[in-house]
Amino acid sequence: MIILEANHIKKMIGDRELFAIEQVRIQSGDRIGLVGRNGSGKTTLFNVLTGVLEADEGAVVTTARHYLLPQLKKTNHLKSGGEVTKGYIDKALAAKPDILFADEPTTNLDIDHIQELEQHLKRFQGAIVLVSHDRSFLDQICNKLWELEDGELTEFNGNYSYYLDQKELLRKQHQGKYEKYVEKKKQLERAKQIKEQKAVKMIKPPSKSMGTSESRIWKMQHATKQKKMHQNIKAIDTRMEKLEKVEKPKELPMVKLDIPNEEAIKGRTVVRVKKLSAGYGDRVLWKDASFAVKGGEKVAIIGKNGSGKTTLLKRILDHPVEVTHSPAAKIGYFSQNLDILNKEISILENVKATAVFPEELIRTVLARLHFLQEDVFKPIEVLSGGERVKVAFAKVFLSDMNVLVMDEPTNYLDIDTVEALEKLLIDYKGTVIFVSHDRRFVGHIATKVIEIEEQNIIEFTGPYQEYLESKQKKGHDDRQDQLLRIETKLTEVIGRLSMEPPSEELEIEYQAVLAERNQLKEKL
Repeated sequence: MIILEANHIKKMIGDRELFAIEQVRIQSGDRIGLVGRNGSGKTTLFNVLTGVLEADEGAVVTTARHYLLPQLKKTNHLKSGGEVTKGYIDKALAAKPDILFADEPTTNLDIDHIQELEQHLKRFQGAIVLVSHDRSFLDQICNKLWELEDGELTEFNGNYSYYLDQKELLRKQHQGKYEKYVEKKKQLERAKQIKEQKAVKMIKPPSKSMGTSESRIWKMQHATKQKKMHQNIKAIDTRMEKLEKVEKPKELPMVKLDIPNEEAIKGRTVVRVKKLSAGYGDRVLWKDASFAVKGGEKVAIIGKNGSGKTTLLKRILDHPVEVTHSPAAKIGYFSQNLDILNKEISILENVKATAVFPEELIRTVLARLHFLQEDVFKPIEVLSGGERVKVAFAKVFLSDMNVLVMDEPTNYLDIDTVEALEKLLIDYKGTVIFVSHDRRFVGHIATKVIEIEEQNIIEFTGPYQEYLESKQKKGHDDRQDQLLRIETKLTEVIGRLSMEPPSEELEIEYQAVLAERNQLKEKL
Protein backbone atom coordinates (compact mmCIF):
# COMPACT_ATOMS: atom_id res chain seq x y z
CA MET A 1 0.00 0.00 0.00
CA ILE A 2 1.33 3.45 -0.96
CA ILE A 3 1.63 5.64 2.13
CA LEU A 4 3.46 8.63 0.56
CA GLU A 5 3.57 9.88 -3.00
CA ALA A 6 5.36 12.89 -4.48
CA ASN A 7 4.97 13.94 -8.12
CA HIS A 8 7.02 16.33 -10.29
CA ILE A 9 8.93 17.77 -7.35
CA LYS A 10 11.64 20.30 -8.12
CA LYS A 11 13.98 22.16 -5.78
CA MET A 12 16.26 25.06 -6.64
CA ILE A 13 19.25 26.38 -4.72
CA GLY A 14 19.54 29.96 -5.94
CA ASP A 15 19.50 29.70 -9.73
CA ARG A 16 20.78 26.08 -9.68
CA GLU A 17 18.38 23.16 -10.01
CA LEU A 18 19.22 20.74 -7.21
CA PHE A 19 16.83 18.02 -8.34
CA ALA A 20 13.76 17.46 -10.53
CA ILE A 21 12.07 14.15 -9.71
CA GLU A 22 9.11 12.77 -11.64
CA GLN A 23 7.73 10.51 -8.93
CA VAL A 24 8.55 9.18 -5.46
CA ARG A 25 6.50 6.47 -3.78
CA ILE A 26 6.89 4.93 -0.33
CA GLN A 27 4.94 1.79 0.48
CA SER A 28 4.27 0.22 3.86
CA GLY A 29 7.09 -2.17 4.68
CA ASP A 30 9.64 -0.35 2.51
CA ARG A 31 13.22 -0.21 3.74
CA ILE A 32 14.81 2.39 1.47
CA GLY A 33 18.40 3.61 1.42
CA LEU A 34 19.04 6.99 -0.23
CA VAL A 35 22.54 7.26 -1.72
CA GLY A 36 24.32 10.00 -3.64
CA ARG A 37 27.41 12.18 -3.48
CA ASN A 38 27.86 14.98 -0.98
CA GLY A 39 25.84 17.97 -2.19
CA SER A 40 23.52 15.92 -4.41
CA GLY A 41 20.49 16.95 -2.32
CA LYS A 42 19.77 13.93 -0.09
CA THR A 43 19.07 15.93 3.09
CA THR A 44 17.06 18.50 1.10
CA LEU A 45 14.93 15.71 -0.39
CA PHE A 46 14.26 14.39 3.14
CA ASN A 47 13.20 17.88 4.23
CA VAL A 48 10.83 18.20 1.25
CA LEU A 49 9.25 14.77 1.82
CA THR A 50 8.73 15.52 5.52
CA GLY A 51 7.39 19.05 4.98
CA VAL A 52 10.32 20.85 6.60
CA LEU A 53 10.87 22.54 3.22
CA GLU A 54 8.44 23.24 0.42
CA ALA A 55 9.21 22.07 -3.11
CA ASP A 56 9.48 24.83 -5.72
CA GLU A 57 7.25 22.71 -7.94
CA GLY A 58 5.17 19.57 -7.44
CA ALA A 59 3.40 18.17 -4.40
CA VAL A 60 3.86 15.59 -1.64
CA VAL A 61 0.72 13.67 -0.67
CA THR A 62 0.54 11.53 2.49
CA THR A 63 -1.62 10.82 5.51
CA ALA A 64 1.12 8.78 7.18
CA ARG A 65 2.69 9.92 10.45
CA HIS A 66 6.38 10.53 9.90
CA TYR A 67 9.42 11.27 12.06
CA LEU A 68 12.68 12.85 10.89
CA LEU A 69 15.88 11.83 12.68
CA PRO A 70 18.19 14.68 11.57
CA GLN A 71 21.77 14.46 10.35
CA LEU A 72 22.97 17.33 12.54
CA LYS A 73 22.28 16.49 16.16
CA LYS A 74 22.57 18.97 19.02
CA THR A 75 25.76 18.37 20.95
CA ASN A 76 25.81 17.91 24.69
CA HIS A 77 29.09 18.46 26.55
CA LEU A 78 27.93 16.04 29.26
CA LYS A 79 27.44 13.20 26.75
CA SER A 80 29.59 11.54 24.10
CA GLY A 81 28.63 11.77 20.43
CA GLY A 82 27.48 8.15 20.53
CA GLU A 83 25.26 8.79 23.55
CA VAL A 84 23.69 11.81 21.82
CA THR A 85 22.95 9.76 18.67
CA LYS A 86 21.50 6.91 20.74
CA GLY A 87 19.19 9.37 22.52
CA TYR A 88 17.87 10.62 19.18
CA ILE A 89 17.33 7.03 17.99
CA ASP A 90 15.45 6.03 21.17
CA LYS A 91 13.15 9.05 20.83
CA ALA A 92 12.47 8.29 17.13
CA LEU A 93 11.62 4.63 17.78
CA ALA A 94 9.44 5.50 20.76
CA ALA A 95 7.32 7.78 18.49
CA LYS A 96 6.32 4.69 16.41
CA PRO A 97 5.78 6.66 13.16
CA ASP A 98 4.41 5.15 9.95
CA ILE A 99 7.54 6.39 8.15
CA LEU A 100 10.90 6.92 9.83
CA PHE A 101 13.27 9.21 7.92
CA ALA A 102 16.78 8.73 9.35
CA ASP A 103 19.65 10.92 8.12
CA GLU A 104 23.01 9.32 9.01
CA PRO A 105 21.66 7.44 12.08
CA THR A 106 24.98 5.59 12.71
CA THR A 107 27.02 8.79 13.27
CA ASN A 108 29.39 8.35 16.26
CA LEU A 109 28.07 4.85 17.04
CA ASP A 110 30.58 2.06 17.62
CA ILE A 111 30.21 -1.30 15.87
CA ASP A 112 28.25 -2.91 18.75
CA HIS A 113 25.73 -0.06 18.85
CA ILE A 114 25.36 -0.08 15.05
CA GLN A 115 24.50 -3.78 15.20
CA GLU A 116 22.05 -3.07 18.04
CA LEU A 117 20.42 -0.36 15.90
CA GLU A 118 20.14 -2.83 13.01
CA GLN A 119 18.15 -5.18 15.23
CA HIS A 120 15.83 -2.36 16.36
CA LEU A 121 15.16 -1.31 12.76
CA LYS A 122 14.53 -4.88 11.63
CA ARG A 123 11.79 -5.11 14.28
CA PHE A 124 10.38 -1.66 13.42
CA GLN A 125 6.82 -1.91 12.07
CA GLY A 126 6.72 1.19 9.84
CA ALA A 127 8.51 2.10 6.61
CA ILE A 128 12.09 3.37 6.79
CA VAL A 129 13.96 5.77 4.52
CA LEU A 130 17.57 6.38 5.52
CA VAL A 131 20.74 8.08 4.39
CA SER A 132 23.96 6.35 5.44
CA HIS A 133 27.53 5.99 4.21
CA ASP A 134 27.77 2.67 6.13
CA ARG A 135 27.44 0.08 3.36
CA SER A 136 27.14 -2.90 5.74
CA PHE A 137 24.28 -1.08 7.49
CA LEU A 138 22.53 -0.49 4.14
CA ASP A 139 22.98 -4.18 3.32
CA GLN A 140 21.42 -5.28 6.60
CA ILE A 141 18.40 -2.94 6.50
CA CYS A 142 17.38 -2.03 2.94
CA ASN A 143 15.21 -3.74 0.36
CA LYS A 144 15.37 -0.77 -2.04
CA LEU A 145 17.96 1.84 -2.98
CA TRP A 146 17.24 5.33 -4.26
CA GLU A 147 20.17 6.89 -6.12
CA LEU A 148 20.14 10.68 -6.39
CA GLU A 149 22.54 11.66 -9.17
CA ASP A 150 22.64 14.72 -11.44
CA GLY A 151 19.28 15.86 -10.08
CA GLU A 152 17.47 12.63 -11.00
CA LEU A 153 16.25 9.80 -8.74
CA THR A 154 16.64 6.17 -9.84
CA GLU A 155 15.18 3.27 -7.88
CA PHE A 156 16.90 -0.13 -7.54
CA ASN A 157 15.41 -3.17 -5.86
CA GLY A 158 17.48 -5.02 -3.26
CA ASN A 159 20.11 -4.01 -0.71
CA TYR A 160 23.33 -2.10 -1.30
CA SER A 161 25.34 -5.10 -2.56
CA TYR A 162 22.61 -5.91 -5.08
CA TYR A 163 22.55 -2.25 -6.09
CA LEU A 164 26.30 -2.46 -6.78
CA ASP A 165 25.75 -5.60 -8.90
CA GLN A 166 23.11 -3.77 -10.93
CA LYS A 167 25.36 -0.73 -11.32
CA GLU A 168 28.20 -2.96 -12.51
CA LEU A 169 25.86 -4.62 -15.02
CA LEU A 170 24.81 -1.17 -16.29
CA ARG A 171 28.49 -0.16 -16.50
CA LYS A 172 29.32 -3.25 -18.59
CA GLN A 173 26.33 -2.59 -20.86
CA HIS A 174 27.49 1.02 -21.25
CA GLN A 175 31.01 -0.20 -22.06
CA GLY A 176 29.61 -2.62 -24.64
CA LYS A 177 27.50 0.10 -26.29
CA TYR A 178 30.49 2.45 -26.32
CA GLU A 179 32.73 -0.16 -27.98
CA LYS A 180 30.06 -0.88 -30.64
CA TYR A 181 29.70 2.85 -31.25
CA VAL A 182 33.46 3.32 -31.65
CA GLU A 183 33.76 0.30 -33.97
CA LYS A 184 30.84 1.43 -36.17
CA LYS A 185 32.26 4.96 -36.37
CA LYS A 186 35.67 3.56 -37.38
CA GLN A 187 34.05 1.40 -40.09
CA LEU A 188 32.25 4.42 -41.56
CA GLU A 189 35.41 6.55 -41.36
CA ARG A 190 37.41 3.83 -43.19
CA ALA A 191 34.69 3.48 -45.84
CA LYS A 192 34.65 7.28 -46.32
CA GLN A 193 38.44 7.40 -46.63
CA ILE A 194 38.46 4.64 -49.27
CA LYS A 195 35.72 6.35 -51.31
CA GLU A 196 37.53 9.72 -51.08
CA GLN A 197 40.70 8.11 -52.44
CA LYS A 198 38.70 6.48 -55.27
CA ALA A 199 37.01 9.81 -56.07
CA VAL A 200 40.42 11.50 -56.52
CA LYS A 201 41.66 8.72 -58.79
CA MET A 202 38.50 8.75 -60.97
CA ILE A 203 39.38 11.95 -62.75
CA LYS A 204 43.14 11.43 -62.73
CA PRO A 205 44.36 10.46 -66.25
CA PRO A 206 45.77 6.89 -66.33
CA SER A 207 48.84 8.00 -68.27
CA LYS A 208 51.11 11.04 -68.11
CA SER A 209 51.63 10.78 -71.92
CA MET A 210 48.01 11.85 -72.57
CA GLY A 211 47.61 15.15 -74.34
CA THR A 212 45.66 18.04 -72.89
CA SER A 213 42.55 17.37 -74.98
CA GLU A 214 42.65 13.63 -74.25
CA SER A 215 43.03 14.35 -70.53
CA ARG A 216 40.08 16.78 -70.59
CA ILE A 217 37.87 14.18 -72.36
CA TRP A 218 38.93 11.55 -69.76
CA LYS A 219 37.93 13.81 -66.86
CA MET A 220 34.58 14.68 -68.44
CA GLN A 221 33.79 10.97 -69.00
CA HIS A 222 34.59 10.14 -65.32
CA ALA A 223 33.06 13.24 -63.73
CA THR A 224 29.63 11.59 -63.47
CA LYS A 225 31.10 8.58 -61.67
CA GLN A 226 32.98 10.90 -59.32
CA LYS A 227 29.78 12.82 -58.60
CA LYS A 228 28.05 9.57 -57.56
CA MET A 229 31.05 8.72 -55.38
CA HIS A 230 30.77 12.13 -53.66
CA GLN A 231 27.09 11.42 -53.09
CA ASN A 232 28.10 8.11 -51.43
CA ILE A 233 30.59 10.00 -49.26
CA LYS A 234 27.89 12.48 -48.25
CA ALA A 235 25.58 9.56 -47.38
CA ILE A 236 28.32 8.16 -45.11
CA ASP A 237 28.62 11.58 -43.43
CA THR A 238 24.87 11.55 -42.85
CA ARG A 239 25.06 8.05 -41.33
CA MET A 240 27.89 9.22 -39.04
CA GLU A 241 25.84 12.23 -37.93
CA LYS A 242 22.85 9.99 -37.19
CA LEU A 243 24.91 7.57 -35.12
CA GLU A 244 23.70 7.72 -31.52
CA LYS A 245 26.72 9.04 -29.65
CA VAL A 246 27.77 7.01 -26.62
CA GLU A 247 30.07 8.74 -24.13
CA LYS A 248 33.12 6.84 -22.95
CA PRO A 249 32.57 5.34 -19.47
CA LYS A 250 34.52 7.17 -16.79
CA GLU A 251 37.66 5.38 -15.63
CA LEU A 252 39.53 6.20 -12.45
CA PRO A 253 43.16 7.12 -13.13
CA MET A 254 45.82 4.82 -11.70
CA VAL A 255 47.84 6.06 -8.72
CA LYS A 256 51.35 4.79 -7.98
CA LEU A 257 53.20 6.52 -5.16
CA ASP A 258 56.93 6.03 -4.60
CA ILE A 259 56.90 6.45 -0.83
CA PRO A 260 59.97 7.69 1.09
CA ASN A 261 62.29 4.96 2.47
CA GLU A 262 60.05 2.22 1.04
CA GLU A 263 62.77 -0.46 1.09
CA ALA A 264 64.01 0.62 4.54
CA ILE A 265 60.61 -0.01 6.19
CA LYS A 266 59.13 -2.84 4.12
CA GLY A 267 58.41 -5.77 6.43
CA ARG A 268 60.36 -4.17 9.29
CA THR A 269 58.97 -2.83 12.56
CA VAL A 270 58.11 0.86 12.20
CA VAL A 271 56.20 1.28 15.49
CA ARG A 272 56.70 -0.79 18.64
CA VAL A 273 54.51 -0.51 21.75
CA LYS A 274 55.75 -2.20 24.94
CA LYS A 275 53.84 -2.30 28.25
CA LEU A 276 51.81 0.85 27.54
CA SER A 277 48.92 1.68 29.89
CA ALA A 278 46.40 4.51 29.72
CA GLY A 279 43.51 5.96 31.72
CA TYR A 280 42.19 9.08 33.35
CA GLY A 281 41.11 9.63 36.95
CA ASP A 282 40.22 6.27 38.43
CA ARG A 283 39.31 4.80 35.06
CA VAL A 284 41.68 2.42 33.28
CA LEU A 285 41.44 2.32 29.46
CA TRP A 286 43.94 -0.49 29.00
CA LYS A 287 46.92 -2.04 30.81
CA ASP A 288 50.37 -3.20 29.66
CA ALA A 289 49.63 -3.14 25.92
CA SER A 290 52.37 -4.55 23.72
CA PHE A 291 52.31 -4.90 19.93
CA ALA A 292 54.33 -4.06 16.81
CA VAL A 293 53.42 -2.54 13.45
CA LYS A 294 55.48 -3.47 10.39
CA GLY A 295 56.10 -1.55 7.21
CA GLY A 296 53.32 -2.10 4.67
CA GLU A 297 50.74 -3.29 7.22
CA LYS A 298 47.24 -1.79 7.32
CA VAL A 299 46.26 -1.82 11.00
CA ALA A 300 42.66 -1.23 12.13
CA ILE A 301 42.12 -0.17 15.76
CA ILE A 302 38.58 -1.10 16.83
CA GLY A 303 36.59 -1.09 20.06
CA LYS A 304 33.55 0.39 21.78
CA ASN A 305 33.00 4.13 22.22
CA GLY A 306 35.13 5.35 25.11
CA SER A 307 37.46 2.34 25.04
CA GLY A 308 40.46 4.54 24.18
CA LYS A 309 41.00 4.15 20.43
CA THR A 310 41.80 7.81 19.76
CA THR A 311 43.94 7.89 22.91
CA LEU A 312 45.97 4.96 21.53
CA LEU A 313 46.48 6.81 18.23
CA LYS A 314 47.67 9.90 20.10
CA ARG A 315 50.10 7.85 22.21
CA ILE A 316 51.53 6.32 19.02
CA LEU A 317 52.00 9.83 17.60
CA ASP A 318 53.46 11.30 20.83
CA HIS A 319 55.70 8.21 21.34
CA PRO A 320 56.37 8.24 25.08
CA VAL A 321 59.09 5.88 26.38
CA GLU A 322 56.78 2.86 25.88
CA VAL A 323 56.41 3.65 22.15
CA THR A 324 59.34 3.63 19.72
CA HIS A 325 59.44 4.65 16.05
CA SER A 326 61.85 3.38 13.43
CA PRO A 327 64.32 6.11 12.33
CA ALA A 328 63.09 5.42 8.77
CA ALA A 329 59.43 6.06 9.70
CA LYS A 330 57.87 9.34 8.53
CA ILE A 331 54.45 9.68 10.12
CA GLY A 332 51.56 11.70 8.68
CA TYR A 333 48.41 12.28 10.75
CA PHE A 334 44.92 12.74 9.30
CA SER A 335 42.00 13.70 11.53
CA GLN A 336 38.75 15.59 11.16
CA ASN A 337 40.56 18.75 12.31
CA LEU A 338 40.73 20.88 9.14
CA ASP A 339 43.08 23.55 10.50
CA ILE A 340 45.76 22.36 8.08
CA LEU A 341 43.82 23.96 5.20
CA ASN A 342 44.24 27.57 4.07
CA LYS A 343 40.69 28.70 3.25
CA GLU A 344 41.82 31.57 1.03
CA ILE A 345 43.66 29.50 -1.60
CA SER A 346 42.59 26.74 -3.97
CA ILE A 347 42.37 22.99 -3.51
CA LEU A 348 45.41 22.44 -5.72
CA GLU A 349 47.49 25.12 -3.99
CA ASN A 350 46.69 23.65 -0.56
CA VAL A 351 47.85 20.19 -1.56
CA LYS A 352 50.90 21.39 -3.51
CA ALA A 353 52.11 23.38 -0.50
CA THR A 354 53.18 20.20 1.34
CA ALA A 355 53.27 17.58 -1.44
CA VAL A 356 56.47 15.81 -2.47
CA PHE A 357 55.02 14.57 -5.76
CA PRO A 358 54.65 16.23 -9.18
CA GLU A 359 51.49 18.16 -10.06
CA GLU A 360 50.37 15.46 -12.51
CA LEU A 361 50.21 12.88 -9.71
CA ILE A 362 48.58 15.38 -7.34
CA ARG A 363 45.82 16.01 -9.87
CA THR A 364 45.42 12.26 -10.41
CA VAL A 365 44.83 11.69 -6.68
CA LEU A 366 42.40 14.64 -6.58
CA ALA A 367 40.56 13.18 -9.57
CA ARG A 368 40.24 9.87 -7.71
CA LEU A 369 38.59 11.87 -4.93
CA HIS A 370 36.21 13.40 -7.51
CA PHE A 371 37.90 16.81 -7.89
CA LEU A 372 37.92 16.84 -11.69
CA GLN A 373 39.47 19.29 -14.15
CA GLU A 374 38.66 22.89 -13.13
CA ASP A 375 37.37 21.78 -9.70
CA VAL A 376 40.94 21.82 -8.35
CA PHE A 377 41.01 25.63 -8.65
CA LYS A 378 38.07 26.15 -6.28
CA PRO A 379 38.98 27.99 -3.06
CA ILE A 380 38.53 26.04 0.17
CA GLU A 381 36.01 28.54 1.53
CA VAL A 382 33.34 27.51 -1.03
CA LEU A 383 33.63 23.77 -0.32
CA SER A 384 31.24 21.67 1.77
CA GLY A 385 32.42 19.95 4.95
CA GLY A 386 32.83 16.59 3.20
CA GLU A 387 34.81 18.18 0.35
CA ARG A 388 37.17 19.85 2.83
CA VAL A 389 37.77 16.47 4.49
CA LYS A 390 38.81 15.07 1.08
CA VAL A 391 41.26 17.94 0.50
CA ALA A 392 42.76 17.47 3.98
CA PHE A 393 43.24 13.76 3.28
CA ALA A 394 44.91 14.45 -0.08
CA LYS A 395 47.21 17.02 1.59
CA VAL A 396 48.40 14.48 4.18
CA PHE A 397 48.43 11.54 1.75
CA LEU A 398 50.75 13.31 -0.70
CA SER A 399 53.12 14.76 1.90
CA ASP A 400 56.55 13.43 2.86
CA MET A 401 55.44 10.39 4.88
CA ASN A 402 55.40 6.59 4.76
CA VAL A 403 53.21 5.85 7.83
CA LEU A 404 49.66 7.22 7.68
CA VAL A 405 47.72 7.53 10.95
CA MET A 406 43.98 8.23 10.55
CA ASP A 407 41.15 8.81 13.03
CA GLU A 408 37.69 8.04 11.59
CA PRO A 409 38.61 9.00 8.00
CA THR A 410 35.19 8.11 6.53
CA ASN A 411 33.13 10.51 8.67
CA TYR A 412 31.17 13.03 6.55
CA LEU A 413 32.19 11.33 3.27
CA ASP A 414 29.69 10.00 0.75
CA ILE A 415 29.90 6.36 -0.32
CA ASP A 416 31.61 7.13 -3.66
CA THR A 417 34.39 8.95 -1.83
CA VAL A 418 34.73 6.22 0.82
CA GLU A 419 35.19 3.67 -1.97
CA ALA A 420 37.70 5.93 -3.74
CA LEU A 421 39.58 6.31 -0.44
CA GLU A 422 39.59 2.53 -0.02
CA LYS A 423 41.18 2.04 -3.44
CA LEU A 424 43.91 4.60 -2.69
CA LEU A 425 44.73 2.94 0.64
CA ILE A 426 44.65 -0.61 -0.73
CA ASP A 427 47.17 0.36 -3.43
CA TYR A 428 49.30 2.42 -1.00
CA LYS A 429 52.68 0.75 -0.32
CA GLY A 430 53.24 2.45 3.03
CA THR A 431 51.87 1.67 6.50
CA VAL A 432 48.38 2.67 7.62
CA ILE A 433 47.16 2.77 11.24
CA PHE A 434 43.51 3.80 11.49
CA VAL A 435 40.42 3.95 13.69
CA SER A 436 37.06 3.30 12.03
CA HIS A 437 33.56 2.06 12.88
CA ASP A 438 32.86 1.36 9.19
CA ARG A 439 32.89 -2.44 9.04
CA ARG A 440 33.24 -2.72 5.28
CA PHE A 441 36.00 -0.11 5.20
CA VAL A 442 37.89 -2.07 7.87
CA GLY A 443 37.21 -5.34 6.06
CA HIS A 444 38.53 -4.06 2.72
CA ILE A 445 41.71 -2.46 4.08
CA ALA A 446 42.93 -4.08 7.31
CA THR A 447 45.68 -6.71 7.26
CA LYS A 448 45.95 -6.54 11.07
CA VAL A 449 43.37 -5.81 13.78
CA ILE A 450 43.99 -4.33 17.23
CA GLU A 451 40.88 -4.41 19.42
CA ILE A 452 40.54 -2.66 22.79
CA GLU A 453 38.21 -4.81 24.86
CA GLU A 454 37.64 -4.87 28.62
CA GLN A 455 40.82 -2.88 29.36
CA ASN A 456 42.96 -5.21 27.25
CA ILE A 457 44.47 -4.84 23.80
CA ILE A 458 44.10 -7.85 21.53
CA GLU A 459 46.38 -8.11 18.48
CA PHE A 460 45.44 -10.25 15.48
CA THR A 461 47.49 -10.51 12.29
CA GLY A 462 45.20 -11.18 9.36
CA PRO A 463 42.12 -9.71 7.62
CA TYR A 464 39.16 -8.43 9.63
CA GLN A 465 36.87 -11.27 8.51
CA GLU A 466 39.35 -13.86 9.80
CA TYR A 467 39.48 -11.97 13.09
CA LEU A 468 35.69 -12.07 13.42
CA GLU A 469 35.71 -15.81 12.66
CA SER A 470 38.40 -16.42 15.27
CA LYS A 471 36.38 -14.47 17.86
CA GLN A 472 33.27 -16.41 16.98
CA LYS A 473 35.15 -19.71 17.33
CA LYS A 474 36.65 -18.60 20.64
CA GLY A 475 33.21 -17.55 21.87
CA HIS A 476 31.85 -20.94 20.81
CA ASP A 477 34.67 -22.73 22.68
CA ASP A 478 34.06 -20.59 25.80
CA ARG A 479 30.36 -21.51 25.72
CA GLN A 480 31.25 -25.18 25.36
CA ASP A 481 33.39 -24.90 28.51
CA GLN A 482 30.55 -23.07 30.25
CA LEU A 483 28.10 -25.79 29.20
CA LEU A 484 30.40 -28.45 30.62
CA ARG A 485 30.51 -26.63 33.95
CA ILE A 486 26.70 -26.26 33.98
CA GLU A 487 26.23 -29.95 33.12
CA THR A 488 28.52 -30.85 36.02
CA LYS A 489 26.54 -28.54 38.31
CA LEU A 490 23.25 -30.07 37.09
CA THR A 491 24.54 -33.59 37.79
CA GLU A 492 25.52 -32.50 41.30
CA VAL A 493 22.06 -30.94 41.96
CA ILE A 494 20.27 -34.05 40.62
CA GLY A 495 22.45 -36.16 42.93
CA ARG A 496 21.38 -34.04 45.91
CA LEU A 497 17.72 -34.31 44.86
CA SER A 498 17.98 -38.10 44.95
CA MET A 499 19.82 -38.15 48.28
CA GLU A 500 18.21 -35.29 50.28
CA PRO A 501 14.61 -34.88 51.41
CA PRO A 502 12.53 -32.78 48.90
CA SER A 503 12.74 -29.03 49.51
CA GLU A 504 11.42 -25.96 47.70
CA GLU A 505 14.88 -24.36 47.78
CA LEU A 506 16.54 -27.34 46.08
CA GLU A 507 13.77 -27.55 43.45
CA ILE A 508 14.23 -23.83 42.62
CA GLU A 509 18.00 -24.35 42.27
CA TYR A 510 17.41 -27.36 39.98
CA GLN A 511 14.99 -25.42 37.75
CA ALA A 512 17.41 -22.45 37.53
CA VAL A 513 20.40 -24.62 36.55
CA LEU A 514 18.24 -26.55 34.07
CA ALA A 515 16.98 -23.30 32.45
CA GLU A 516 20.55 -21.98 32.19
CA ARG A 517 21.67 -25.24 30.55
CA ASN A 518 18.80 -25.12 28.03
CA GLN A 519 19.44 -21.46 27.14
CA LEU A 520 23.11 -22.15 26.49
CA LYS A 521 22.27 -25.19 24.35
CA GLU A 522 20.00 -22.99 22.23
CA LYS A 523 22.85 -20.52 21.67
CA LEU A 524 25.15 -23.37 20.65
